[in-house]
Amino acid sequence: MFVQRFSATRRGARLARRLAAHHLDLWHLPYGGTASDTVALVVAELAANAVLHGRVPGRDFELRLGYDRSAGVVRVEVSDTHPGRPGLCGTAARGPADAEGGRGLLVVAAVAARWGVDDRLGPGKTVWAECAVPVLPDPRPVYPLRG
Repeated sequence: MFVQRFSATRRGARLARRLAAHHLDLWHLPYGGTASDTVALVVAELAANAVLHGRVPGRDFELRLGYDRSAGVVRVEVSDTHPGRPGLCGTAARGPADAEGGRGLLVVAAVAARWGVDDRLGPGKTVWAECAVPVLPDPRPVYPLRG
């Protein structure tokens, strides 16, 4: 499990993505691999949403990463203190088709196995996504038992 709070700024969102990729590498999901790139994209989109739409002045957002090695799943959770809940909207509702933004959750829905929004303790919500990654053997060495 990796948990870190970040300032609700563009710099905080960028740092969240970079630290997520670093932590995935520590979990043997290397930089530049499909799994790492997918999870980093999800972190980037959810962190950007927390900064752009979930920002409350003076409050940070929190990133949580969990890795279930045996199931081949990385769970990304981004929590902020804004009460508004996101949802998928068609591009027509967000603006013109050539607009630069408004599709973050569509991207998350396309690359994640599943995603959702949950209440959290205190104000705000947690937006989460689960990404399928390769099932890897446990990297810890196995020592034979001696009798």
